[in-house]
Amino acid sequence: MVVGVLALQGSFNEHISALRRLGVKGVEIRKPEQLQDVTSLIIPGGESTTMAKLAEYHNLFPALREFVQMGKPVWGTCAGLIFLANKATGQKTGGQELVGGLDCTVHRNFFGSQIQSFEAELSIPEIAAKEGGPPIFRGVFIRAPGILDVGPGVEVLADIPVPFDKASSSDLGIQSPEENTHSEKKVIVAVRQGNLLATAFHPELTADGRWHAYFLKMAGEIGEGALCCRSTYVEDPSFSERDKSDLPIFQ
Repeated sequence: MVVGVLALQGSFNEHISALRRLGVKGVEIRKPEQLQDVTSLIIPGGESTTMAKLAEYHNLFPALREFVQMGKPVWGTCAGLIFLANKATGQKTGGQELVGGLDCTVHRNFFGSQIQSFEAELSIPEIAAKEGGPPIFRGVFIRAPGILDVGPGVEVLADIPVPFDKASSSDLGIQSPEENTHSEKKVIVAVRQGNLLATAFHPELTADGRWHAYFLKMAGEIGEGALCCRSTYVEDPSFSERDKSDLPIFQ
């Protein structure tokens, strides 16, 4: 399997490095015709408005929509999540074009500006059950979006408590799993719907390859037979001695 990584802007190199560490080849995608050479696709994080303008310039939106509608596996991280959402709020004046397909509403900059970026421990029982390792994941959120609501066919894979300054905001329309005053409001940050996977955070900026392994296995299940990749979660003290061409990542 060759995995395409949309390479218009953002963290596409980091995704390719993460795939390489699992023994899988990632190729940069910049033109519509290049999508014909891959069976799955990652849409990376970056500046979503800039990515949308470049995708429009290269006439990529029709090909991306067709790729999704054909049922091919697609994973969107951060800006990629915004691309895949059926609806996005909090956009700049004039909005931006979306690929769509994922039955959810996303708030573009839910967690604030660049200086409000953060890391958080996420509970990921579904990923841990399939990929091993601890049931938590250190998520890196960089000017991150949040998923306000999801349709009935969308599986929630991770959520986190709503920041204090957002919790009292009635205009965000955050979906609450329990309607009582004692329940803690949470915002969804990772989902799966059929052939689509989306995360508001950046797994490619960590040493934990379980989200990439999960996507590869998901792609294998959807495609012709299961795809084997080199690894799930392994404590590796020699990580810093790996291929020097890999970009620096959070450990």
